[in-house]
Amino acid sequence: MAVVEANRADCHYRSAVQGDGSRVNVTGDMFTIMAGLACGEANTVSWDILRNHADAFISCPDWVSANGSRIYAAPVKGDQRIISGESGAVTLGLLHAVMTKPEYRELKEALKLDGNSQVLLVSTEGDTDPRRYHEIIWEGLCGSDIEPFPE
Repeated sequence: MAVVEANRADCHYRSAVQGDGSRVNVTGDMFTIMAGLACGEANTVSWDILRNHADAFISCPDWVSANGSRIYAAPVKGDQRIISGESGAVTLGLLHAVMTKPEYRELKEALKLDGNSQVLLVSTEGDTDPRRYHEIIWEGLCGSDIEPFPE
């Protein structure tokens, strides 16, 4: 199981990296298209479960999520179209990046993924912000490797 979140609000990832079991909060501006993941503070009950059972914690930039939304919206022939908002689409965007981009080879190997892997993705939302969804799908907001907000 991998926990995937927005890199500008990656409290689970930072907590896992800290490694002592405590929670790390993210403060300040958390500008991300993944508004549903921009809380910056891990829930005390869920953190205890996740830290003891997740295999990986992954922090993703907005372009990963935007690509996931676009892939869901325009799938390969034979696959069903899914309308997934930004917070829900980050898992598909990550899977696509890991499986197709050589720079993520180490992560692919760590997750034990290959062409025969079967992966369950959880999309937590539909089109909750129609204007933003249109900007991502039709206008290319957060195109590959491009960040819309300053670091």
